[in-house]
Amino acid sequence: MFPPVRLLVGLLLPASLWAAEPVDFNRDIRPILADHCFKCHGFDPGTREAGRRLDTREGALADSEGLRAIVPGKLKDSDVHWRINSKDADEVMPPAKGGKPLNAQQIALLDKWIEQGAEYAEHWAFKNPQRHTPPAAGNPIDAFIGKRLQAEGLQFAPEAERHTLIRRLSLDLIGLPPTPAEVDAFTADAAPDAYQRLVDRLLASPHYGEKWGRHWLDSARYADTNGYEKDSPRSIWLYREWVIGALNSDIPYDSFLIEQLAGDLLPGANSAQHVATGFLRNSMLNEEGGVDPEQFRVEQVVDRVETVGRSILGLTVQCAQCHDHKYDPISQKDYFQLFAFLNNDEEAIYYHPSAKDDELRAEIKGRVRGIEDELRKADADLGAKQAAWEKQMLEAPRAEWVVLDPVETFGDTGVKFEELADHSLVARGDRQAEGQYSVTVHTPLEKITGFRVELITDPTLPHSGPGRREDNGNCVLTDFSVEVAPASAPKDAPMEKIALGTPTADYEQKDFTVTQAIDGDPKKSGWAVGTAPGQNRSAHAVFPVVTPVGSAEGRRLSFRLTQKFGEQHCIGRFRLLATITPNPTADPLPSDLRQILAIAPDQRSADQKQRVFTHYRTTRADWAEANGRIAAELQRWPVGTNTLALADRPGGRETHLFKRGDWMQPGQKIQPGGLAILPPAPESNEPPRLRFARWLASPEQPTVARVFVNRVWQQYFGTGLFATAEDVGFQGELPSHPELLDWLAWEFVDRGWSQKALHRMIVTSATYRQSSTVSPSLAEKDPYNRLLARGPRFRVGAEEVRDLALSVSGLLNPKIGGPSVFPVIPNGALSIAFGNTDWNVSAGSERHRRAMYIHWKRSAPFPSLAVFDAPTAEKACNRRGRSNTPLQALTTLNDPAFMECAQSLALRIYQEAGPDDRTRLIHGFRLCTGRSPDNRETDALLALLAQERQTLEEDTARAITIALADPAKLPPGVNLHKVAAWTLVSRVLLNLDETLTKE
Repeated sequence: MFPPVRLLVGLLLPASLWAAEPVDFNRDIRPILADHCFKCHGFDPGTREAGRRLDTREGALADSEGLRAIVPGKLKDSDVHWRINSKDADEVMPPAKGGKPLNAQQIALLDKWIEQGAEYAEHWAFKNPQRHTPPAAGNPIDAFIGKRLQAEGLQFAPEAERHTLIRRLSLDLIGLPPTPAEVDAFTADAAPDAYQRLVDRLLASPHYGEKWGRHWLDSARYADTNGYEKDSPRSIWLYREWVIGALNSDIPYDSFLIEQLAGDLLPGANSAQHVATGFLRNSMLNEEGGVDPEQFRVEQVVDRVETVGRSILGLTVQCAQCHDHKYDPISQKDYFQLFAFLNNDEEAIYYHPSAKDDELRAEIKGRVRGIEDELRKADADLGAKQAAWEKQMLEAPRAEWVVLDPVETFGDTGVKFEELADHSLVARGDRQAEGQYSVTVHTPLEKITGFRVELITDPTLPHSGPGRREDNGNCVLTDFSVEVAPASAPKDAPMEKIALGTPTADYEQKDFTVTQAIDGDPKKSGWAVGTAPGQNRSAHAVFPVVTPVGSAEGRRLSFRLTQKFGEQHCIGRFRLLATITPNPTADPLPSDLRQILAIAPDQRSADQKQRVFTHYRTTRADWAEANGRIAAELQRWPVGTNTLALADRPGGRETHLFKRGDWMQPGQKIQPGGLAILPPAPESNEPPRLRFARWLASPEQPTVARVFVNRVWQQYFGTGLFATAEDVGFQGELPSHPELLDWLAWEFVDRGWSQKALHRMIVTSATYRQSSTVSPSLAEKDPYNRLLARGPRFRVGAEEVRDLALSVSGLLNPKIGGPSVFPVIPNGALSIAFGNTDWNVSAGSERHRRAMYIHWKRSAPFPSLAVFDAPTAEKACNRRGRSNTPLQALTTLNDPAFMECAQSLALRIYQEAGPDDRTRLIHGFRLCTGRSPDNRETDALLALLAQERQTLEEDTARAITIALADPAKLPPGVNLHKVAAWTLVSRVLLNLDETLTKE
């Protein structure tokens, strides 16, 4: 607080501290204020002490009770000066209790800044990048880096040796090491463009998309399971495949973002663009019994806002969910404006056809068209007959229906219901084998003559429903009943069962007729509406009552829908209606067809005409044989592979600001909008999520390009141009080379958002090609290589550790894409997961796929990847940690997969190289490190080989264990003991720091 009375204590700094160089607010002052002051005197008024603001100049200079925090140029009149220099525990700021104290240098800087006028400046990240001119000729990256090195009294290191350079580049661009032959070819290539051709070759490799797709999947929190307690499997590997393909085709980054955020909403969206929206669907999903589906739907949207904030904007927007951001100028209203953009979606299950599926679909369509053309040609009076049928359908009497609004719902086995705008109910939660739904409504209708049950398709259900059966979206209503009581009767008063007459339905699955829903056998019979694969439709049934129900005072109705057929044949989405029309029956026409029939025949589109004929032909008894042939063809319809995607929600949802971030305390209504600190989101008639995507991918966004180029830089050099890759806000780190960062962002956008062009710019620079050798003096001056006076040198990522071992051992299966695989896993590794987790090891070479294809279970991450710092995929990860622990060495020495790699490498060394041990050792060393060993290294490893060979010759049983993952792999005539000894040497080679390091 800033009380009106204070002790006049503090320090007057000597004149020698007031150097002529001005204090830079963003460089020198903002980090101090953000770290020590903004929590209590920042943007959030809810936590602001004494009404004082220090995050704006206006707030700092404002008069409060006769005091001003800062009086520019006048230390003695500035309350901040006295507070930060005070020795009184009750007066000092930050407060002695609970605050972060300032050191002497920080105090001196603040005083110097006040003395120099206390000028504020806009935060660097919220300004559009400036188009800086490189300070010298040549590669602009080198010019910017060289200018800083010169200022620090440093210079570039020499270029790395060629074998080092090709290995570094291969690991960086495709995540795999070069072969000895590739190293030799590059080393011997004296052409001036040899390196450029190498870069182009690697950028054109299909493995490029795998390497850089893996980094993006960290941000997308990709996993093959839902998370939380049950952590059930999910099918979303098609999204991973989309990422790989998009990067290989060098889709511009703005399109890359738009398709992932709103590809389904683009005009004429193709199937792949639907798949791309898996980026947002990677959120965790709680399927535990008793959860509230709406709560965890909100949690998913919260996760999506955070993911976009971290991964694309580089801002900690999630800090504003419950209150205004304590450090950055992001209000809670801003947060919910972003939330509103993403709150209007369905959690869709999308079925993506493969190329073979498309071919088969085209074939089936052609056959169906041929049969229908035969029918048209064979009936000379077709036009008149169809017109008469249409007239009959339009003139037939129909019941008028009133939608019933549920007031109470209950689903056993933990099912919870979401009520949509049309008063239909969608079953959420875990899918059970069977269930029973109860729905209570109040109605003022008098003399109700019948009830209508609508089973409705929905994109969030398997195969769009209307049921929850995972493999076909079907359901079976085994029993339907209704009870009634006066509206004024107590809630627990007995209810009277309503007698139902003979029901009718607009569609019935063969052998599952609607009459079976009231036959008194709730387990073995029922009404089902299954159709051809992938072509489910909505359907309805009408249940007339024997004696009309109702009264002037109204009635309470209780519906019970029983589904005891088993195997998940439960209803997914349904709606209840009532009528007072006498003798109601089901409408023989689907609702969409009735709407088409209302259009004059000569004004219908070709698709509408075809839709009418398709239904009409099914009503012709004389066409039964042709209809049977068509039905048989449609049973061959390939549905495609299911994946999680987003779909726009008709009618939308209202978004409210949640008080204190609590979804159960909705406040003011919020419209979609951007952040006040960024350019405004444009107004348009496009769906909100598409507007959001276009806003994010706009060249005018000051943070988006910066954040992305920084993350790419981070992968090459170990640390970004600003280290806090997920936070460019006030708490984030200042860029080490701000002009270079802005120049790269400009170039990235100017070159059409091409990611490959960005990679090419970086890897062709002298900065990247430097030797990583570091002198003691340079290590002391720049231990983390932020000045970039040497090349990068650090351990490869978790996936590359495994991929390296597979590659050099000859085991790697280079197949691109496909479903996740299940490699060998240590015994007991999955015991930490809830329930019984199946891990059926993939057959053959599938278990030797690249690590990015390993089935990722959030509650039990794959051990050898987790130990090397792979994230759990519960949240978006913009930068991984890089630890160095004994457990890592134990993993690469003893994990069964790495032991298998050592065995395979031993056999490869033994068979591929020359006849003597020295030649074999050199070959193995080159496979692992890219270079030949020196004499000292060779002698040490040969000594190990001789020692192990002697020991193993005395213990054949141990030799067999060490040498063989599969005894059948050992070729005839190969010496068992020699291979076993080479296996132990191979373990050493695979565990060399140099093998696991990019340098």
